[in-house]
Amino acid sequence: MANDLFQSPDYFLLDELFTEEHKLIRASVREYVKKSISPIIEECAQKAEFPQQIVKEMGELGCFGPTIPTEYGGGGLDYISYGLMMQELERGDSGVRSTASVQGSLVMFPIYEYGSEEQRKKYLPKLASGEWLGCFGLTEPDHGSDPSSMITNIKDKGDYILLNGSKMWISNAPFAQVAVVWAKDENGDICGVIVERGMEGFSTPTTHGKWSLRASATGELVFDNVKVPKENILPKVKGLKGPLSCLTKARYGIAWGALGVAMDCYDTALRYSKERTQFDRPIGAFQLQQKKLAEMITEITKAQLLNWRLGTLMNDKRATPAQVSMAKRNSCEVAQQAAKDARQMLGGMGITGEYSIMRHMMNIESVITYEGTHDIHLLITGMDVTGFNAFK
Repeated sequence: MANDLFQSPDYFLLDELFTEEHKLIRASVREYVKKSISPIIEECAQKAEFPQQIVKEMGELGCFGPTIPTEYGGGGLDYISYGLMMQELERGDSGVRSTASVQGSLVMFPIYEYGSEEQRKKYLPKLASGEWLGCFGLTEPDHGSDPSSMITNIKDKGDYILLNGSKMWISNAPFAQVAVVWAKDENGDICGVIVERGMEGFSTPTTHGKWSLRASATGELVFDNVKVPKENILPKVKGLKGPLSCLTKARYGIAWGALGVAMDCYDTALRYSKERTQFDRPIGAFQLQQKKLAEMITEITKAQLLNWRLGTLMNDKRATPAQVSMAKRNSCEVAQQAAKDARQMLGGMGITGEYSIMRHMMNIESVITYEGTHDIHLLITGMDVTGFNAFK
């Protein structure tokens, strides 16, 4: 097992834009990744096993719901802190960051934003600490980019509601105690419902055979006449605003997280280029290798600046969903290209588990697709700048 020697690239001295608290938070998560994630993650990916112990560990570190107020167990931190956490976690592995993103942005955020005070107090502290793991049910077998066409539904039965339907490609599902599920009521309005493991008719079969996010737990949510208490309905939201606002928060985290992948690939390739000798000199002395490294650091630097600015807008409550879409799409593209170039620079070693690059390359294929595909985010930007809706 290779030691984790990662050093963060900072070509434009962006650290000067961060507070001491930001840098301390980043350092804490980076140290955790080096100590607890990097030594185990390759084996977990090879075996397609989810390292369940990281849930409690990340809870103790404060990676779950860092922007949620402290009275509910969150960190009470700003969005740049949240972004830096996700960057460091995904630098370790996209599946690890996915676990944290789902927990904080897709489960804790809707309960805090749209839940009752009773729901906040019941669920948020246990989710923040990692005692409970949560998942988010929106995507269905036949409805991904078009969630408004979902068929999962709830029916009013007086003392309770009856939930039927299914969701798929759900991160954390096989091990989750809580699921925030989006379903249509009898009027066709989309509602959020908190479903707990153990409710009769609720099952979470595991998705097998993945070539990507192999160290992340993925599954389905199946609802067969599940009786859910009415007090489990999120009372403060109806319509697509609910799930889409959650996705905006999660996409923000992905923008920072995917950049962590790019940074790790660049750092690995740079170090390798100085150590690997061919034709009597380090391969980093050759023009084509320098071209790859120069392009990587340029795109990483641009993405760092974009993410930092987006973080300041999020803190000021001025960021738009379209801006978040642009950042998510950009970081994924930068990460995908960095992984490709780094893999080529390492030659045959690039496909082995001795280095992180091939695992990153496979993982980013999921990250570039989930929570809005690459093309969907492109069209979101297109609609935002032209005013024309190309989705219909």
